[in-house]
Amino acid sequence: VQLQASGGGLVQAGDSLRLSCAADGRTFSSYTMGWFRQAPGKEREFVAAISWNGANTYYTDSAEGRFSISRDSAKNTVYLQMNSLTPEDTGVYYCARSRYSGPAQKVYDYDYWGQGTQVTVSS
Repeated sequence: VQLQASGGGLVQAGDSLRLSCAADGRTFSSYTMGWFRQAPGKEREFVAAISWNGANTYYTDSAEGRFSISRDSAKNTVYLQMNSLTPEDTGVYYCARSRYSGPAQKVYDYDYWGQGTQVTVSS
């Protein structure tokens, strides 16, 4: 089971980034996929998730209206489009596969994790 996150970088406040997470087919098709982030000295926190068929999406309050999660089953890839970035969005972003096909917003809901991609937003 492999998850490969990419797309991070150094941007200025107000800019946009799109993160990608490539997964193998066994990992991807039947499960909710999520994005988490971890800032220095803080616990890993939920950002967004998308159900197995893409019908339902879930966001933390700070991401609602600015971020958009999507999935492309043909490419076994999950995306996180992040707009209007602020310095508070800085951290390592991890994609993960849930144990479930429906709602999953806790770290312990997820059993496979990618390696993380750094997002740094300067003010």
